[in-house]
Amino acid sequence: MTTRVTLISPALSTALREARFADGPLDAAGLRQAAAARGAVVDADQMFASPSVRCEQTAEALGLTTESLPELRACAMGRWRGLRLDEVAATEPQAVAAWLADPAAAPHGGESLEALHTRVGDWLDALPADARVLAVAEPDVVRALTVHAIGAPARVFWRIDVLPLTATELSGRGGRWNLRGGRPLQVTSH
Repeated sequence: MTTRVTLISPALSTALREARFADGPLDAAGLRQAAAARGAVVDADQMFASPSVRCEQTAEALGLTTESLPELRACAMGRWRGLRLDEVAATEPQAVAAWLADPAAAPHGGESLEALHTRVGDWLDALPADARVLAVAEPDVVRALTVHAIGAPARVFWRIDVLPLTATELSGRGGRWNLRGGRPLQVTSH
């Protein structure tokens, strides 16, 4: 009895393009790309989305009916929320360095990456055996779930790139997961 989880990263938005610690709607290109990939997503027993505008719009453009799931929310960025990474790095270089180097650090006053890993890992581990789950999830959530699934230390979080509108697939049972990462969503013709 294998559990299968497909994680879809959101399409492009201005906030993603700018590396901004913020949510926001998909931009025109993101909407076009997601609409073009409609029909490229596998069927699932349960479908969820991170509670963000960009994830909910991506799901809608893909033709999915998802349930907003708080466990899949993006990492809470505290006082950095709304700012671009380069802006924060210019004013708080030591805080950014600490945040990038130490998964337990939360110099922004929000959630540490370690706490994010625990939150999403608990969700993954609680999925029922033989479930087929699809989630349109924030890139940091996809990274954290990937790290958890392969049993890697939290410090490798920053070494995983999650491109827009890609599928990361996890399959496993008994706490042992296999990974297939970064598959672009494409509609295949028959």
